Order: sequence, then structure tokens, then C-alpha cells
Amino acid sequence: MSLELAQEFVDFVNDSPTPYHAVNSVKKMLTGAGFTEINERQNWNDYKLKKEGKYFVTRNGSSLVGFTVGGKFQNGNGIAIVGAHTDSPCLRIKPISKRTKEGFIQVGVEQYGGLIAHSWFDRDLSIAGRVYVNENGQFVPKLLKIDQPLLRIPTLAIHLDREVNQKFEFNKEEQLVPIAGQVACDPLEKEDAAATESGCCKGEKLNPEEFSSVQHVISRHSKSLIEVIAKDLGVDPSQIEDFELVLYDNQKSVLGGLNKEFIFSARLDNLTSCFTATQGLIDSTKTLSEQRGINLISLFDHEEIGSVSAQGADSTFLPDVITRLTKVNFDGGEATDYFHESMAKSFLLSSDMAHGVHPNYPTKYEAVNRPQLNKGPVIKINANQRYATNSPGIVLLKKTADIARVPLQLFVVRNDSPCGSTIGPILSAKLGIRTLDLGNPQLSMHSVRETGGSFDIEPLTNLFAKFFENYVTLDEKILCDHL
Repeated sequence: MSLELAQEFVDFVNDSPTPYHAVNSVKKMLTGAGFTEINERQNWNDYKLKKEGKYFVTRNGSSLVGFTVGGKFQNGNGIAIVGAHTDSPCLRIKPISKRTKEGFIQVGVEQYGGLIAHSWFDRDLSIAGRVYVNENGQFVPKLLKIDQPLLRIPTLAIHLDREVNQKFEFNKEEQLVPIAGQVACDPLEKEDAAATESGCCKGEKLNPEEFSSVQHVISRHSKSLIEVIAKDLGVDPSQIEDFELVLYDNQKSVLGGLNKEFIFSARLDNLTSCFTATQGLIDSTKTLSEQRGINLISLFDHEEIGSVSAQGADSTFLPDVITRLTKVNFDGGEATDYFHESMAKSFLLSSDMAHGVHPNYPTKYEAVNRPQLNKGPVIKINANQRYATNSPGIVLLKKTADIARVPLQLFVVRNDSPCGSTIGPILSAKLGIRTLDLGNPQLSMHSVRETGGSFDIEPLTNLFAKFFENYVTLDEKILCDHL
């Protein structure tokens, strides 16, 4: 099997340190394949959506829905959906992050999601995210990705903590704090310290008469940090109005292992699914003229913290898109609402990463349901509906995998183990849509550096492409409410 697609995925991850960057990377893939961007703030009648059309829409710059309309689509036909999420656990810079201690410049951070916090120590960290800039009275979002190591969270020397190898414990507020430099080596910080001591603030480049409801970012953060951000964006520090920035591991994602069988990378959970879903949708357009359904990918922000946001899976984003789509009469004439008919005929593949069996912790896995890396996508099953999989969905995926010639694996957690969840149950309940949970296996989920299988990227991509191409035909053969 070729590693070419795995390398493309690695490049995708390296370009996507935040959900904003991930959506931007997906947009580049879709526009390169001839997709048209549409806007939620406009009436979609203006776009004149048509059969064989290829479109995408974003919300908040961190969530995206892309879809194609089959050449033989009829109103009321089903929608084949692959859902995933764009966010990953990380450390986010606090609204007021400025700190100094023992002569060090520090940056206050907040934990986002369920990260393995100790994996962030002694890593070369940098910053990325979205920055709002004032451009002549227009407040414009700009993507920031500083590609150099700026910060580090140092561990304590073993000489000062002889028990560190027995149990590594730390306070997440006081000791999970990155250092960014030294005050003595930083002219801006020395200037600021002198200004503070003299009772004035020279840091803000603002008119003294100007009222500001919130302290300017120059006062809330290290001046040197703001200077680095401004320089990277090519703007003056005073133009920066606000930002949402996170820390990311500056070490590049790579193919590794003796035979390049591994992907060593941050954010495999869940950029793997974002990339393969997008590529699968693009690949499926080769037969678009013959397709009878709508094919759709939905990539959401905020899954790692519960999906409850304006752009999360528990928002109105996907229902809003589908509602608008099912009111378009693709054969001309008056529009009719086909929402409920279409939902009853539709299916969602909720794609999120799965736990591959770990050779050093084999007792943590169920006795026989033990997925392995590079052995194919994993169907995720849970009796308590932490995953939304049931038998009609398994039959559908099996038949799709037979067409794609992709092997499948099965996973359940041990009865004495907790189980994570996905966007699958949320969207299944919200839309009343049949759903199956699946994903590629990986190790070290939620670490700053995860491990996946290089040879798992292509099969998942092919599985999604064949799902899009064959869903309507396969669905007609799998009866659910006809006992």
C-alpha cells in the first residue's frame, strides 16, 4: 500500500495547529477540487444550488460543512454524512496571561479538553490561532502560526525530586506554566518593569484620552509576545484587538518506524477523520453525475469539551444546513420542505479515533476486541450508547467495506473501564438520523504526541469515498423498521 496519502495527511496536520487552521486546510482541499464557498449570512436562493454542484460553508471559521448534490438526486432522497471534529486538547493562552517569576517571563495558560498534561512538559512549544486586527476601522480575523519554538514547560531536576519517576505530580495552575524568556534579556520587559515601578504604563500605544472598556492586549500580555505576533502578521501591535491563541508542539509530524508504518504526530484525534472525510468526499465526485443522493461532511469545533457551542455538534449548524438544503427544489418550481423525509433516509458515519491495543498495557483492553494499528478502521460499539452503533449500521458499513475492499475491526471497552463518547450520539438524537461510530486506531490519545498507523489513512479514505458513492443503493436493501 502506498504511503503517498499518509504523507499528504502529515503535511495537512503540520499546517493545522488549531481548528481555524484545520478548517482553512480543508477549504484549500475543497476549493482545489472545484467546490464553491457559500455563506450562512446570505439567502441560498442567490447561489442557485444545482445537481452535480459542490459546495461548502463555514461557521466561526472553526467548523465546516461541505456537500455535493448527485446528478440524479431527487428531493426527499437520503443524505450520506461523515462527521468529525476539528479541535484537540491543548493549552490556551489566558485573557490576561502576563506573568513574571524568579526573573522569567511566563505565559498564563488554561487547559482545554482532557489532555495528558504531563506530555506537554519539556517540549518545544509555539503559538497559533486567530487574531483580530483593526484595519482602518474594519476588524479582520487573521490566522497566526509562528513556526519556531517560543515556550517550554520545564520539569524539575531529578536531584530535587527523587520520587519523580514513581509518580509525576504537579499543580496545573502553578506548575503547568510555560516560560518564554528572561526579563534580564528582554528590553521590552525591562522597560515595562521600570514603568510599573514609576507608576505609569508606557506599554499601551493608545491615545491617553481614549476610553477602553477592557485593557488593551498590550497591557494584558507580555509585550515581547505581542511584538512577535504583530511581526508575524505584518501589523503594528496597536492594531491587535484580541486573539484566541493556543500552544502547539513545534516538532513536525512525521512518518516513523522501521518501515514508516507509524505516524508520530500531534492532533491525530481528530484531524485524521477531517482529512480522510474531505479526501473521500473529493474522490467520490468522480461518479457525481450518476449519484442519487447528497453527500456531506460535517466538521465541528468543541467536541473535546462537550460540543455545546454555536459551532459544536450540539449546535444548529448541521440542522440549519440540512433544513436549507431540503427546501431547495432541484428540479425547479416551488420549494417544498423535505427535511423529515430526507432524515429518515439518511445515515451518519461519526468518525473519531479509536483505541488501538497497547503492547505495554494489554490488560487495559477487552479480551478479544483489541484493534491493532494498520489493520483497518474500527467500528466502535457501546451498550450504553456512548457510541451510536447498532446492527443495521454495521451491515451497511460491512457492505460498503466489501466494495472498498477495506478490512474492519471491532472495539468495546472493558466492563470495568470508562468509555469516551463522540458527536455520534449527539447528532443521532438531535436529527433522528441513523448513526454508526468508527475511527482509525491510535496510541497515546490526547497526548501532545500521538501514534497512528501510516497504512490506515488510505483505507479510511477509500471507505468514505465508497460510502458516498454507494449509500443510496445500499440503504434500499437494508430494512430497519419492517419486521
